[in-house]
Amino acid sequence: MTTTEWITDIALVLVVFRQLREGRLDLRTFLIPLGIVAYVAHTYLDSVPTGGNDLVLVGALMGAGAVLGIAGGVYTRVRAAGEHILIKAGAVSAVLWVLGMGARMGFQLWTEHGGADDVARFSLAHHITSGQAWVAAFVLMALTEVVTRLATIFVRGRMLTAGQPAPAAHRVAVRP
Repeated sequence: MTTTEWITDIALVLVVFRQLREGRLDLRTFLIPLGIVAYVAHTYLDSVPTGGNDLVLVGALMGAGAVLGIAGGVYTRVRAAGEHILIKAGAVSAVLWVLGMGARMGFQLWTEHGGADDVARFSLAHHITSGQAWVAAFVLMALTEVVTRLATIFVRGRMLTAGQPAPAAHRVAVRP
């Protein structure tokens, strides 16, 4: 793994640790993780191979990313405090995030340190046509995990504010 890959992986892990402290749900909550995965996608996602069972691999890992992301969003505490929405990642959310990000990092380390032959045999046996299929699958898994987690938190925040009365400055006066 290159220094850039280490920094990117560590930055993605630190995103959720930043949220272990309660903070406001704001634009930065969305832009930082989306920016990181957009950079990763731009850097590593040249194409999505479609031969053999490549799309099955991509779909399976994207499905795993969606499950981890939605569960992480569900296990993030979302509450209203005045006019603001506050979020705090719980222990389960943090574990799921580290599990997803760590699995990708672990797979990459394993393939670089002796596991490449096992991956090649698995790929051959399961009709996965290239190493790019694995890259695409893991990058799209990360992207899916981030987007579904953020979408879940966003929806939960909107649901929370939907049941509250508008602040006094935004209320429409209704006269009998």
